[in-house]
Amino acid sequence: MSDSYHHGNLRQALIDAGIRIINEEGEGRLSLRKVAASCNVSHAAPYAHFKDKEELLDAIKNNVTDRFMSELKDSVKDSSNADEALVNMGKRYVDFFVKNPDYFKFLFSSQNITAHLGSDDENDYPPFLFLKEHYLKYLKEHGLKKTKKEKEIDLLQLWSSVHGLASIACMSGVEVSFDWEKEIPGDILIR
Repeated sequence: MSDSYHHGNLRQALIDAGIRIINEEGEGRLSLRKVAASCNVSHAAPYAHFKDKEELLDAIKNNVTDRFMSELKDSVKDSSNADEALVNMGKRYVDFFVKNPDYFKFLFSSQNITAHLGSDDENDYPPFLFLKEHYLKYLKEHGLKKTKKEKEIDLLQLWSSVHGLASIACMSGVEVSFDWEKEIPGDILIR
């Protein structure tokens, strides 16, 4: 993310500046005036794209979620079965946040993510719903019958495996001497 706007997509530049400000200073310090200054545009310029701070926050969350969902959907499109889809999705989850650590911090430190592990709720976070959909395909493909509690435990384990890897990978100061994607077996993500 650049610190200033140089002829391009101002809306996206404002969103990127907003993420950076939230991650560095906290959501309470975010303002349209501050993102304008960060992009070196007039204080009025953001109002062509957002009516207020809340609209900017919604745009930031939607932008990051849309990018994340696009990556997850792309990761499973050539999968031959649910096992492969879950492994590919898990690897892409981690890779997406390794490449975009500001997104990880923004989503999981300052935003409310809704996920009902034991019930269906269409308002749940879309990436979680996508994981749940593929987990249920996995059960069906393997002819597995599980209780509601067992499904919740499985979903929590699946999510925590990739989320934990992504969290560690996004931490500053944590270094490994190997390529995580090559060295960590894919089946760890579904076992």
